[in-house]
Amino acid sequence: MSPNPLPRSVPCLAALGLAAAVSAPLVAASDPISPARLEGAIRFLSSDLLEGRAPGGRGDELARLYLESELRRLGYRPGAADGGFQQRFEMVGIEASVPPVWRFAAGGRGVELRRSEDFIAASGVQEPTARLTGAELVFVGYGIQAPEFDWDDYKGADLAGKVLVMLNSDPDWDEALFAGARRLYYGRWTYKYQSAARQGAAGAILVHTTPSAGYPWQVVQSSWTGEQFELPARGEPRLQVAAWTTEAATRRLLEAAGLDLDRLTEAARSRDFRPVPLGITTGLELTNALHRVETANVLGLLPGADPELADEVVVYSAHHDHLGVGAPDEHGDTIRNGAIDNATGCAQLLAIAEAFVRSPTPPRRSILFAFVAAEEQGLLGSAWYAEHPTFPPGKIAANVNLDAGNVFGRTRDVTYIGYGKSSLDGVIERHAAAQGRVVRGDQHPDRGFFYRSDQLNFAKLGVPALYLDGGTEFVGRDADFGRRAQQRYESTCYHQPCDEVGDDWDLSGLAEDAALAFACGLDIANADGLPAWNPGDEFAAARERALAEVAAREHHPGADAGAGAHH
Repeated sequence: MSPNPLPRSVPCLAALGLAAAVSAPLVAASDPISPARLEGAIRFLSSDLLEGRAPGGRGDELARLYLESELRRLGYRPGAADGGFQQRFEMVGIEASVPPVWRFAAGGRGVELRRSEDFIAASGVQEPTARLTGAELVFVGYGIQAPEFDWDDYKGADLAGKVLVMLNSDPDWDEALFAGARRLYYGRWTYKYQSAARQGAAGAILVHTTPSAGYPWQVVQSSWTGEQFELPARGEPRLQVAAWTTEAATRRLLEAAGLDLDRLTEAARSRDFRPVPLGITTGLELTNALHRVETANVLGLLPGADPELADEVVVYSAHHDHLGVGAPDEHGDTIRNGAIDNATGCAQLLAIAEAFVRSPTPPRRSILFAFVAAEEQGLLGSAWYAEHPTFPPGKIAANVNLDAGNVFGRTRDVTYIGYGKSSLDGVIERHAAAQGRVVRGDQHPDRGFFYRSDQLNFAKLGVPALYLDGGTEFVGRDADFGRRAQQRYESTCYHQPCDEVGDDWDLSGLAEDAALAFACGLDIANADGLPAWNPGDEFAAARERALAEVAAREHHPGADAGAGAHH
């Protein structure tokens, strides 16, 4: 299905180091992975014309049309089950009208928290009104139930109708407990709200600190303000109100009840912890404007060339959405363009897609490019794909995910989020070495990045995942340059209007990372065997189940003919 060969320029990847230990055809195929090619896609996807690519809006439709058009131009086949390029799905948009003040009764005193400055609240229900009435606050520590660690913060307490106050992290002081400093999914806000809902709670409040969240308060303000999107409710337990409070506001509230946050936090650092009623009550009512919107994952398929392996697939993913239009910044700019997050990843995928069709020898396994929707709303597009996969999970060899790439130049290293979890370690080590680079694990393991992008939903299916992030040791820069650049972005432009193409950008590193992702995916596609999670990994059991289901279907072909159809 590959199109006619495109004219080739002088291979740019030789300058990026890939030519050192790979074949000439691979370097030639990588020609389109150039800074100029990447810049063009980034500039279009992050332009004001696309209005920040909010799900279901005009910018979202334009982004999807652009990505589909590029896949069509390259000769890819439609990857969705209905024979099209877009795997469409419905979401519920909820825009909550939140009172400017949230009032609490604590120790006979009234305490008021100010919207945005002290708290952020969102509706947990897809109904016209979300309401707390005379609800009692209970401190539940980390809000975690983890049998494998013999940890249960709830201890069977009756928490129906309560508002649960919880720490926004997971236990991090012992390597033998919750993986120590490396955050697990138990530390994510999605888990914590779901955990509270399973207890029958009416609401939940996460106490924000920058170290525990991995981002400053302004990211909570921008990400949780305005219309929020969810997949349609299906009868699962739900909170009425999901909220965040600042550390300072939480301390003030607790002090009014004669309590101390530090002492409560210390008590939570024990398996013996039990929920603590705070003697604080509250009421809050949110009026919700609801409407249904449609968005889509854009899927393009390159069929594999090996008759025995073509029904297996390597999935490349990058999310195409961002946060749309929000409150004006100090310059009056309201469009949160999402240039780094994640026009960069989409641009990398397009360049890699072109590299595959330029390759003189097509890959043995199939390749699926998945530009997924609504990642910023809680990984919704990849969650939808995981619920409606176009290949059986046991036939998905691996996921290669690209999100928020490096725009500041070449690096001597590359960050692999998930390093140490699967046999993919050897794949990336081999091809990074061909570039003269070293592989490093997550630079901030306490922030739980593996659970914050779309590879998580593939991993939950049991699919080994390679989340490739930029390096930190920049060529020609001082040793601290990478840390400063990342900190500057996170503190000023992450999820803000200033996430735009900058005059100081150098996309040579982004191209080098894309070339590495291309080489890794091609290696996986051509290998004799499938990648595997390391024994004992949290996702290894899911992989075993997925492979067993494939084996059962192949042994009894008619047992589940409708599952995981692909083209």
